[in-house]
Amino acid sequence: MREQSGQEYHCGGRRRGRSATVPLLAAVAVGVLTAGALAQPAAFAAARPDSVQQGLTALVRSDGMPGVLAGVEDREGHTRTYTAGVGDLATGAAVPRNGQVRIGSNTKAFTAVVVLQLVGEGKIGLDTAVDTYLPGLVRGEGIDGSRITVRHLLQHTSGLPDYLDDDLQPRPYEPRELLGFALRHKAAFDPGKKWAYSNTNYVLAGMIVEKVTEHPLAEELERRVIRRAGLRHTYFPSPGETGIREPHPQGYHRESPGAPLRDVTEMDPSWAWAAGQMISTNSDLNRFYAALLSGRLLPDAQLAQMRTTVPAEYFGHGARYGLGLVSRPLSCGGVYWGHGGSFPGYETRGGVREDGRAAVDIAVTIQPTDKAAMEHVEDVVDTALCR
Repeated sequence: MREQSGQEYHCGGRRRGRSATVPLLAAVAVGVLTAGALAQPAAFAAARPDSVQQGLTALVRSDGMPGVLAGVEDREGHTRTYTAGVGDLATGAAVPRNGQVRIGSNTKAFTAVVVLQLVGEGKIGLDTAVDTYLPGLVRGEGIDGSRITVRHLLQHTSGLPDYLDDDLQPRPYEPRELLGFALRHKAAFDPGKKWAYSNTNYVLAGMIVEKVTEHPLAEELERRVIRRAGLRHTYFPSPGETGIREPHPQGYHRESPGAPLRDVTEMDPSWAWAAGQMISTNSDLNRFYAALLSGRLLPDAQLAQMRTTVPAEYFGHGARYGLGLVSRPLSCGGVYWGHGGSFPGYETRGGVREDGRAAVDIAVTIQPTDKAAMEHVEDVVDTALCR
């Protein structure tokens, strides 16, 4: 989403310069995806020194991140969880292994899966106009819902401005209100002509799910994705729910370099909604992406559509964006699939190798203050997937 000190986060994307005035929507931390149980099999314990643990320790010691969580799962389902730093600066409490974190824009992958399941059921058309489901709702300067398709939304090729370009105050929000903020601005480009990350796309995708199913988005996510993938520690917070239900590290924000850290763990996340509201753990995120890429959540045709990508350098060199899914190159060859997420107090990075040999997620509990620190997080993901 967004940080202060002249940078901005968009629910799991890269930074782009812009000052922000609302401290609530400003912190980010990094989280590692993990899957499976908390046991540490001998196959993992045999590797010494452990390059993943070394990388996480460096994030704390050299990059100043209060706490880091990580999880790595291999093809056989063997899992190792990692921590570094502290989970609560006030008490000195340890980082809880496999603790819950706010996963930011990883939520987009969950929302996209629900939409694509409905596509497979013939209830939504990927190349059908938004106006078909939300008639007359999407109108503004250069913005016409009759020219924007569902595919445009899921792939960020709609040209819709991002509602987070407005400075949102810390309070509850309704999806239509978030859309209204976006429609104050001019379209960035004609639908289908370019690619640009915009959280507005996924607010609309969530609204379409609710219109088609006549159920709240949270219910559809629970029934269609969370239960089906066997996720035991993942949920979409209820209206007005500001806390995190299970053991978790505290999330922190720094107003400017050198300023004191501020605990921003508790907040109303409705400003992120279908674009970034969910809470999960390392193990559940690994399990989700593994289930998705193995075809357990979508029919083959819809999974193929999800993996059809366009260039998205916003996520890093060589990155490509599908329908709620990002591919990134690995230093050892091939790519990995995931998304990543930014939310005040938490940052998550990771995914599943193309060949299914490993799943990794890393979470940190503070906004990285410079590009190098964020790259160090991504380097640890690469190390874990390539080793």
